[in-house]
Amino acid sequence: MKARIVRIGNSQGVRIPKPILEQAGLRGEVDISAEKDAVVIRPAAHPRAGWAAAFRKMARQGTIACSMTLGQLSAEPVASLESPIWSESMEASWAAVR
Repeated sequence: MKARIVRIGNSQGVRIPKPILEQAGLRGEVDISAEKDAVVIRPAAHPRAGWAAAFRKMARQGTIACSMTLGQLSAEPVASLESPIWSESMEASWAAVR
């Protein structure tokens, strides 16, 4: 499908037909980049995507005990201060989330 580059304020743009947007699953915010001789438009990445899965994996490995609901994290250390795996950096990290 051909389209025309049009002036939009001080910029230029391309009007993307609704069927193409729907087929590509593009809505709202997007990331735009130039790759070789093409302009690539992708759904915007979410900065915290994957965090919940990462915290669950850490909990299974015993790194931390956690649960996450609606973006809130509740964490408590699984090692005691006497444990050989406890370190000053872990203490500082734990103090930051308390």
